[in-house]
Amino acid sequence: MIGTRQFRKGSGVRVTIIALLSAVPFSTAARDANDITGSARNESRGQAAVGDRVILIRLDRGMEEESQARTGQWGAFRLHVRQAAKAYLVRVVHEGVSYDQRAYAGDNLSIQVFDAAPRVPRVSASIEILRAGTNGKLLHVSDMYEVKNESSPPVTEAGGQTFEVYVPANAKMDSVLAAGPAKIGVLIPANPVAGEPGHYTVSFPLRPGETKFAFNYDLPYEGHAVFETRLAYALQQLAIMIPKSMKFSSRSSAFALLPTGRSDYQVQAANQLKAGEGPGFEVSGTGVLPPLGDQAKSEAGTRPLTTPRPTAPDSDRAPFGRVDPQWQQTYARSQSLMLGGLTAVLLGVCALLVWRARKTRRTYAVKTTAPRAQGAEGLGPS
Repeated sequence: MIGTRQFRKGSGVRVTIIALLSAVPFSTAARDANDITGSARNESRGQAAVGDRVILIRLDRGMEEESQARTGQWGAFRLHVRQAAKAYLVRVVHEGVSYDQRAYAGDNLSIQVFDAAPRVPRVSASIEILRAGTNGKLLHVSDMYEVKNESSPPVTEAGGQTFEVYVPANAKMDSVLAAGPAKIGVLIPANPVAGEPGHYTVSFPLRPGETKFAFNYDLPYEGHAVFETRLAYALQQLAIMIPKSMKFSSRSSAFALLPTGRSDYQVQAANQLKAGEGPGFEVSGTGVLPPLGDQAKSEAGTRPLTTPRPTAPDSDRAPFGRVDPQWQQTYARSQSLMLGGLTAVLLGVCALLVWRARKTRRTYAVKTTAPRAQGAEGLGPS
């Protein structure tokens, strides 16, 4: 009886407590389902990245910032998501450089960051692939590069000019794209070097791993164009891709025709080139190269001669866009752009022309739109 009376006497309080306690797991689950959690680790130091700024960016509204946080003692962070069904980008900013991952509500992320320095050892270019085709009275060129940062301990090269390129002096730059190891592509500005027509630099952070660039430009064209190659970096391979209907010629013996098994384009390649003056070449005639997405799909199933078949690439590609006049990067949700071009080539054509000297690489990119942000790289969301 005493137990019964005590239960009844405090029943209201106990019921309330029980109700609250029973609600705790559900409220926690609901909170987790609408949060993005994760941790950031400084791989340059082998420890948690403490005190770094974390930004939650909503992708369906032109890179709209939704909230911010700071990494805690163990590098952990939590971001509340307002629209659980939407795609987001989580950005950790460490020493002025952004490290991004796509995410959805409920995800738990692990993001690597690195210390930054203006110059980093063991950074080199490896491949240049130049695609050319005619467009009326213009010759459109996509000059694509892969750069490797193999620093140890790993450090990001950022600040100042991190990459340079030489194009024909009469070239009109159309757009420049870049993608770091996270495979998120951005449009970036190219800075002409004063007094040196055709010489451009970019300021894009070279994070540990592979960074890819695509310089897209147009040349006045009356059926013939001469390329006097100048290389800012030593290359494992330089490959020239033109339509089958066009003609390639060079006084240099460095180039060799590579068998592709395709009837719509041809590939000429030169290997192991030193920095400085490279082998010149000429193209003539007219023709259009196949779209990169179609090309990648086709080549993914093509077995190269005497080389292993590479891993098939992601096939969701989109054409290159234009550089924003305000030097803003552009991302676009649900489009795998960057280097829609270089990715397709490295994972498609490279099966035919690069794989003799390299391991399989898999890359994809997402293009979205973002306002310029301040940072060591001077490129905002790159």
